[in-house]
Amino acid sequence: MADVNETLVKEAIRRAEEEAAKKPQEKDTDASDAEDQTAEETGNDTGADLKDTSSDEAAQEVESSADECEAEGSESGQDASKSGDDKNSKKSSVFGKKLKKDKKDEKIEELTQKVDELNDRHLRDLAEFENFRKRTEREKSQMFEVGAKSIIEKILPAIDSFERGLSGFSEEDRATPVAEGMEKIYKQLMDSLSDAGLTVIETVGQEFDPELHNAVMHEENEEFGENTVSEELQKGYKYRDSVVRHSMVKVAN
Repeated sequence: MADVNETLVKEAIRRAEEEAAKKPQEKDTDASDAEDQTAEETGNDTGADLKDTSSDEAAQEVESSADECEAEGSESGQDASKSGDDKNSKKSSVFGKKLKKDKKDEKIEELTQKVDELNDRHLRDLAEFENFRKRTEREKSQMFEVGAKSIIEKILPAIDSFERGLSGFSEEDRATPVAEGMEKIYKQLMDSLSDAGLTVIETVGQEFDPELHNAVMHEENEEFGENTVSEELQKGYKYRDSVVRHSMVKVAN
């Protein structure tokens, strides 16, 4: 804006000087043709007066143009500052609207937070319930297994008695109704226990296993390998994967 004002001032000064230079030349030429030496002197004085008058007018024009330029510059500056203020006010109002939350938005945000909290609590409850269910089933299974083992341990002496009684019959006596009845009862009892998960531990010909066998005797026998069970003295049983009773055995070599 300052460069524009300076340019306008220089242009006005240049025009005023040109007009002032043209007017004295015209006056001097007319005075020399029409009048004598006295008139020329008078013309010269008059030209000087006109020159002074024209220079004063040019100065006044320069000053007026400079004032106009300054007024225009001030008005344009005021307009620019006003437009800047308007833009800033609009921006601030826009940003104010963006920053300011609506009551509906606050309510939605609050409800969303509550839903997230309830969902998290629900998932935690489901996880705890699932862990409780698995733990309960495991405890029930363990309790059932302990109870079944306890009952089987009490039944095993009766099974031993059945086996000893059946082994006391001769081949001829096995055909009697008493022997046949005992054998059928024994078979029915063993089938029921087998269906419940009871199994007999294998002994003769197997390698001695302290977790399954209870060695009470030792012998040297070339028919068996080293550390091999050669004879079963009492049957052992397993309920599923746990040992109910170890087998009482004789170990060879």
